[in-house]
Amino acid sequence: MRDGFVRVAAATPKIKVADPEYNRKEIVKLMLEGQNKQAEVMVFPELCLTGYTCQDLFLQYPLIRQAKEALGEIVKASEDLDMLVFVGLPWERDGKLYNVAAAVCGGELLGLVPKKNLPNYSEFYELRHFCPGNDRPWEADDGPNGETVIMGSRLLFRCAGHPELTVAAEICEDVWVPCPPSIRHALEGATLIVNCSASDETTGKDVYRHDLICGQSARLVCGYVYANAGEGESTQDLVFGGQNIIAENGTCLAESGRFANEMILADLDLERLNSERRRMTTFHASHELSGMGFGEEKESGYRTIYFSLKGHEKDRLLRFIDKAPFVPHDMGQRKRRCEEILSIQSLGLKKRLEHTGSRSAVIGISGGLDSTLALLVTARAFDMLGIPREQICCVTMPCYGTTDRTYQNACAMTGKIGATLREIPVRAAVDLHFKDIGHDPAVHDVTYENSQARERTQILMDLANQLNGMVIGTGDMSELALGWATYNGDHMSMYAVNVGVPKTLVRHLVRYYADTCREEELSAVLYDVLDTPVSPELLPPEDGKISQKTEDLVGPYELHDFFLYYVLRFGYMPSKIYRLALQAFAGEYDRQVILKWLDVFYRRFFSQQFKRSCLPDGPKVGSVAVSPRGDLRMPSDACRRIWLEDLENISERNG
Repeated sequence: MRDGFVRVAAATPKIKVADPEYNRKEIVKLMLEGQNKQAEVMVFPELCLTGYTCQDLFLQYPLIRQAKEALGEIVKASEDLDMLVFVGLPWERDGKLYNVAAAVCGGELLGLVPKKNLPNYSEFYELRHFCPGNDRPWEADDGPNGETVIMGSRLLFRCAGHPELTVAAEICEDVWVPCPPSIRHALEGATLIVNCSASDETTGKDVYRHDLICGQSARLVCGYVYANAGEGESTQDLVFGGQNIIAENGTCLAESGRFANEMILADLDLERLNSERRRMTTFHASHELSGMGFGEEKESGYRTIYFSLKGHEKDRLLRFIDKAPFVPHDMGQRKRRCEEILSIQSLGLKKRLEHTGSRSAVIGISGGLDSTLALLVTARAFDMLGIPREQICCVTMPCYGTTDRTYQNACAMTGKIGATLREIPVRAAVDLHFKDIGHDPAVHDVTYENSQARERTQILMDLANQLNGMVIGTGDMSELALGWATYNGDHMSMYAVNVGVPKTLVRHLVRYYADTCREEELSAVLYDVLDTPVSPELLPPEDGKISQKTEDLVGPYELHDFFLYYVLRFGYMPSKIYRLALQAFAGEYDRQVILKWLDVFYRRFFSQQFKRSCLPDGPKVGSVAVSPRGDLRMPSDACRRIWLEDLENISERNG
C-alpha cells in the first residue's frame, strides 16, 4: 500500500442455486485470480455461497450447514493469500437466520456483518427467512470449526500498520435506505465501504444504482466497492445483471458490464480521502457528534478488528491519472466548464465595478494569453453592466523585447473587441530610470527585466486614476504559484480576474472563446495568440522573434499545473506526486526531466510566497486557489527542508 494506494476488486462468480460446494470452488478460483492481479481487498455478492434466490430452501438445515462448511474451506484457502475477502452467506445464530457478509483474511474468519435493512416489498421477501442484524457486536462459539466468531454491523476491519485502510461493510438494501449504516461507519473512521449485494435488473435501475453508489462515496468521502449478483441466480421471476462498481469520493473508478459475470479492479487513493476529510471541518468524527443533534451516546458500540497485509509493490496504478487535472478531458464537459469559469470571472469583475462606481477599465495588453483572457472577461463584464466597450482602455507599452507579432495581435484584438487602444512606449522612460539608478542597460539581469514591468504598472495605475477606472490584473494562478511575476509590477492590480485560473486552463478558455465567437476576424487573432510562445518579452528579440520563452526558464506549465494541483489540493509528498507524474506523462517526459522541474516547483513555491501574501482581490473559480484570504494561508518564510529531502531521496533511488 505504498503512497496510500490499495487495490480493490469486486467479483461476481457464476453460481448454482443451493450448491455451496460448487459456489465455494468458483469463489476460491476468483480469489486466486484476484491474488494474481494484486488485489488486496476483494468483495463478492450477497448470499453468493448459496445463491440469493434460494427462497424457502434457506429454511433447510442441509443448505445452512453446508454454507458454513464451505465458508470454512474459504477461510483455509485464504491462508496463502494476501487479501481481505468479503463473501455473503446465510448464518444461523441462536435459532435465528441472518444474511451476513463474512470477512476473511490470512486463514481467519475475522467477523460477520449482518444485513440490517431487510426489504419486504415488491419482489423481495427477505423477512420470511431472515432477521434484521444487530448493531452491537456479540460473540458466540459458532464458527465453522467451533471457534468464537464476532457478529454485528458495527465492525471495523483495520489494517495493522496501515490505519488509513479501515474497512466496514453493509449489504445491498442497507445503502438504499434513508440512513445507511455506512454513514456511521465513515464517521467512525472507515475509509472503505464494501457492499455485498443482490440487486435484480429492471429497466433503468442500473443508472440509479450507479448514481447511488457514486453519490454515497461522495457524501462519505470514502471508497466504495459494490459487488452484485449475476448469472447463475434463479431466473424464475428475476434476472440479475452483475453490475459491479468501484467508486471514490463521487468518481466511478471502474464498472463492469451488465449481464456478464466479471471481476473489476481499481486502486483507491486512501491518502486522498483522508486529505479531503482533514480539510472539511464539517466532516465530523463520531466523538464530535455528541450534543450536535446526533444523540448523546458516549460509546459507539463499535469493535475494531485488526488484520495484516504484506501488500504488493505496484509499478503502474489501475486508475486514470489525468495529466491536466484542471481541464476536463470530455469535450462537452470542457465547454460547459469554460463557459462557467468565464461567467464567474465576469460576475466577479461586474460586482467590483458596480461597487466602486467605475465605468472604465485599464488593461495592459501584450498580445499574450493572460492579457487576452483578461480583456475577454472585461468585455463580458461591461456588456453585463451596459457600459460601452469603448471605455475599456487597452494599453500597449512596447519596449526592448516587444515583437511585431504580439504587438500586431494586441492592436488587432483591441479593435475587434471594440475597446480603446492607447500606445505608450516605455523604452525612453526605462532608459532614464537606468540612468537614475546607475544600471548598465547592456546587463540583462533581473533589474533590467523588472524595471520594465514596474514602469508599465505605474503607467496603468496612473491612467486608471486619470480615467476614474480600475486596473484589471492579468496574471494567472500558475505564475503566482511559481512567483513568475514582478513584485509591485505585473504582480499588482486593482482586481485580478485570472488569479484563480491555472495556465493550462487559460489556454482552453481563450480557445473556447475563439471557437464560439461569431466574429471570424477576432477568432483568427485569438488563434494566433494561442500559437504564440508564452513569454514576458523583457529581453530583446532574436531576428524579430521571441527570444525569452517562459517554459524554457521555469519549466513546462503542464507539469507545474500538475504539481500545483496535488500540492495544494491534497498535500501529497513530493515522491507521490513524482510517481503520479511518471504515469500521467509516460512517453512525454523522462524521469529526470520530471524530477528536475518538480524540484524547481518546490523551491520557487516556498521562496515566492511573499508575493502571494499580498495579492489583489480576484475570484476563485476551482477547487484550488492561492489567495491569502482563503485557500492558502502560508507563512512567507516557511522552511522547505522536509519536501526537498523527499526529493533528494527520489534522486538517490534513481541513481
